[in-house]
Amino acid sequence: MEPWLDVIAVLLILANLRLLGTSRLSVCIQTVAAQALLLGAVPLLMHADELSARLIAIAAVYTVIKAIVLPWLLRRAARELGGTREVEPFIGLTLSLLVGMGLFGVSLFLAGPLKRAGQGHSGLLIPVALFTIMVGLLVIISRKKAITQVVGYLVMENGIYVFGVAFAVQEPLLVEMGVLLDVLAAVFVMGLTIYHISREFDHIDTDRLSTLKD
Repeated sequence: MEPWLDVIAVLLILANLRLLGTSRLSVCIQTVAAQALLLGAVPLLMHADELSARLIAIAAVYTVIKAIVLPWLLRRAARELGGTREVEPFIGLTLSLLVGMGLFGVSLFLAGPLKRAGQGHSGLLIPVALFTIMVGLLVIISRKKAITQVVGYLVMENGIYVFGVAFAVQEPLLVEMGVLLDVLAAVFVMGLTIYHISREFDHIDTDRLSTLKD
């Protein structure tokens, strides 16, 4: 199943670059949902020789929550707030793509020693995991809208998921299910925060919050 893992890894790289190269909130949400669909298949491919009903069920629950439930919540929040684009990010889209390509090079460099410790299913899996974590962090710090920052948080968690699956041996998803619950709770909290911010102010650009005075 290694060729299919390589295909998924390449698609995840393209999804990360797409996320960095767009300002439309709907595209960002679609991208993180597509990532979740791809990641749902990773543990099934890695353990294709020893598939169990439990593993399939956990992967299915992960996919439903990350690819359907959370994107639906984000789309609903975006409709309520009325914004459709990320306006004037801290880092422009072109520069974000250039930084993203540089981060991918850094990920390849850092993944060199880690590949020997991984399971060796795919040479791209660990670099892509590191790259996805870095892209999520870049989105969080370079975008102004709170919804886009939530997307960045989910992307970073996707990278953590891939990293955990790449190194897990016996129970590849137990820890990730706990992380997933934390992410679900965090998104609900962020959703409530976004709602209250939008109710009190005319915008949800997080950089403007620093201008508030007593």
